[in-house]
Amino acid sequence: MYKRKMNQVSVFDDPAMFGGIALNPENDWVKLAKLIPWWAFEEKYAEQFSSSTGQPADSLRTALGSLIIKESYKFSDEMTVSHIAMNPYFQYFIGLTEYAKTEPFHPSMMTRFRLRLGPEIIQEVNDVIIGRKTVEDVLKKTDAHDGHEDGEEADSHDDHDEGSGGDTTGGSDEGDVEKQQEEAPNSGTLILDATCAPQAIRFPTDTSLLDEARRNTERIIDSFHKAGLTDGKKPRLHRIKAKNLYNGFSKSRKKTRKSIRTCKRQQLNFLRRNLKAIDTVIRKHPDEWKNALTKWEIERLAVIRTLYDQQRTMYDTNTNRIDDRIVSLSQSWVRPIKRGKQNADVEFGAKIEMSDIDGYLRIEKLSWEAFNESTTLQDSVEAYRKAYGHYPERVLADTIFRTRENRRYCKEHGIHLNGPRLGKPSKDPEIRKQELHQEWQESGERGDIERRFGIGKRCHSLGRVTAKLKHTSEVMIHLSVLTLNLRKRLRLLLRFLFALFRRFQLA
Repeated sequence: MYKRKMNQVSVFDDPAMFGGIALNPENDWVKLAKLIPWWAFEEKYAEQFSSSTGQPADSLRTALGSLIIKESYKFSDEMTVSHIAMNPYFQYFIGLTEYAKTEPFHPSMMTRFRLRLGPEIIQEVNDVIIGRKTVEDVLKKTDAHDGHEDGEEADSHDDHDEGSGGDTTGGSDEGDVEKQQEEAPNSGTLILDATCAPQAIRFPTDTSLLDEARRNTERIIDSFHKAGLTDGKKPRLHRIKAKNLYNGFSKSRKKTRKSIRTCKRQQLNFLRRNLKAIDTVIRKHPDEWKNALTKWEIERLAVIRTLYDQQRTMYDTNTNRIDDRIVSLSQSWVRPIKRGKQNADVEFGAKIEMSDIDGYLRIEKLSWEAFNESTTLQDSVEAYRKAYGHYPERVLADTIFRTRENRRYCKEHGIHLNGPRLGKPSKDPEIRKQELHQEWQESGERGDIERRFGIGKRCHSLGRVTAKLKHTSEVMIHLSVLTLNLRKRLRLLLRFLFALFRRFQLA
C-alpha cells in the first residue's frame, strides 16, 4: 500500500520548524532538499504498490533521499540508517516531520528502496536536475499515462464513428509537422565517452569458478539425499580428493600453464561426475526434485550447466575466449569488458556510455554486454535534439566514435565533430597551425567528462558497485550520476549566491 502525500506546503517544510530544532538554512542538505521536486515523481513511484490495504509504505522522498545519503558518503546500509538517526539534517532531507532519536526504518529497507526505485525513475529525476526536462513535462507524462488508462473504454465506444465524421484535424497536424521541421539553429556542445562500472566480485579464474561450481553441486546432491531422492545411498563424489587437489594447486606459488591446465581438467571431470549424478536423480524423480531444492539452488544449477559447457569448450579448443562468458556464479549477468587501460586491461561490470552537457552527466546507454560505443553516437545526438529542439553545434568524442558513418551523419546535420579531418593534412602552415590548435583545445574540453568519471569512481559507487542483483546494481550506477549532478548544482548555487553577495557589498 502507498499513501500519497498532498502537494501543499507543510509547516515542517520550513527548516526552522523542524520539530522545534532550529536548522541552518545554509546547510547543504537543506538546499539539496529544495533542489529535488519530490512530488513530481510520487505517482510513478506509487505504481509499485498495487494493493490498497496494508501498512503504508515509506514515501518516495524517504526512499530516494536515503539512497542519495548512502551514495554521497559511500556508507553501508547499516551505517546509513545509523547516521540518519543521529543527524537532524539527514532526517529533514528524507522528509521526516520532526527529529526522532531512533532509526526511522530497518537497514533491510534500503534493499527494498533500491528494488522499488527503478533506473527509469532515477533517470527522470536526473533529467529534471540537469534541465533536460521540466517538472511540467514529468507531470504531463504521468497525466497522459493515467488518462490513457481511464480513456481506453471511451475510445472503444468511439471507434464506430471514425469513418463517418471525416478528419477535421488534418490541417493542424500538417501545421505541427511544419513547426517541427523549422528547427532552431545548432547550438551547444555534446561530449560523449564510455566507461565501465566494475562489479564487486572475486577476480575470476577458470580454476576458482570450477571449484566453486563443484562445491555447489555437492550441496545440491546433499539436498537430494536429505529429501530421500537418492534411494538411501549418496553418490560417490570424491569430494575430499577434489578439495585436496584444488587446495594444493591454489597454494602453489608458481602456477605454470601446464599446472593450470591440469587443474582445470581435474575439476571439469569432478564437476561432470556431479552433474551426471544430479541428472540421474532428475530422471528418476521428474516431479519431486524441484521440491527438494531451494530457489537459489535451482537457479545456481542452471548457471553451473552453462559454465561447464563454456569451460569444457575452451579446454577442448585450448582457447580463453567464448561468447557470453560467465565470470561469477552469483552474478551470472556480469561480463568481461576489455578496456585496454594500463592498470586494468579487462574490467568486470556494466559498460556505460555517457554524455556531458555543461558539466552534467547523463547515462545514454547501460549494458552488461560489451558494445562498440561508435554505434551509439547517432542515438545520443537524436536524443539531444528531442530534448532541446535542435542539434548540438559540436560533438566532442573519442577516436572510436569518429567513424566514417558518424562523420557523414554529423556533416549532413551541420555538426562539428572533433578530431583531425580525413585525408592528408593541409600544406598551408597557417591552416595547419589553426587545426592543431583547435584539436588541442577540444581535446582539453573533452577531458571534462574523464574528470567526472574519476570523481564518480573515487568518491561514489562507479568504481565498485557492491549491489548483488542486476536491477539494484543499475540503480546504484544511476544514483552515482544523480549525486554527482546534485553536487554540481549545489556548487553553482553557492557560487551564484556568493557573487550576488559580493555585488551588493561592492555597491
